[in-house]
Amino acid sequence: MSHDRNALKAAALRAAERGWRVFPLVPGAKRPAIKSWETRATTDTERIARCWDHGPYNVGLAAGPSGLVVVDLDRPKHANDRPKEPWSQEDVRDGVDVLAVIASRQRAPYPKETFTVATVSGGRHLYFLAPDGAQLHNTAGKLGWKVDTRAYGGYVVAAGSVVDGNPYVVAVDSEPTPLPTWLGSLLRPAPVERRAVPTPSARSSSRYADAALRNETANVAGAQEGTRNATLVRAARALGRLVASGDLTRVEVEDALKGAASAAGLAERESAPAITSALNWSIANNPKAAA
Repeated sequence: MSHDRNALKAAALRAAERGWRVFPLVPGAKRPAIKSWETRATTDTERIARCWDHGPYNVGLAAGPSGLVVVDLDRPKHANDRPKEPWSQEDVRDGVDVLAVIASRQRAPYPKETFTVATVSGGRHLYFLAPDGAQLHNTAGKLGWKVDTRAYGGYVVAAGSVVDGNPYVVAVDSEPTPLPTWLGSLLRPAPVERRAVPTPSARSSSRYADAALRNETANVAGAQEGTRNATLVRAARALGRLVASGDLTRVEVEDALKGAASAAGLAERESAPAITSALNWSIANNPKAAA
């Protein structure tokens, strides 16, 4: 047990030395042993040593915070685990074959030079450096049968870990190469389709209120993914003050913000509750118009 613990601690420290953020997995398993593992994953060698001194934890590696995209190439789990259309028309036996076909279609070589770990199922984890300016997330089967990816929101079992008595081992001991451009283009999410939104105009308001309505709806319509909800809430709270003062009506503010949110790519089922809640708060916490 002591030998296993020391070997696993050494594996965690080796990963950290590469700049990869690690966290403990349940001993002998693939499940995280802690909550909030992505934010708690670390390269701090003292923290790592203290943690693995407590038990023979397997090693989890948080892909996104480590600056990695890991392509998980799996193998069939049983005899009936076979490829479906369109992959059933190809001569493929596992994720490695599928990725080779995809690379061939892209007229690119199979990325065999990058850091690679052999999994206990016989699959492969290909480690790549994440591209600058694009925060990629996990995918499951997006590229093809038995091909998943791990980035932000995902982790992999690091080399040195042991599951069912079998180790994860380094198959290609090199530095991770940059994510191939063709792979990155296939993994990037489709751009949000934005539609034009009419410039709103209050039916009966001051110039200030009219300008505020135009500016806030423009901010919402132009918000980028990851900031849309926060921008919408801020806009609703700002315009709620003008509803409370009587410069704008609640209906015109709601209609304008729903249209702007739709233009930004938010469905009404997402935007409507946020608008209602933010307006309720703002109206309740701002001075009412004089009677």
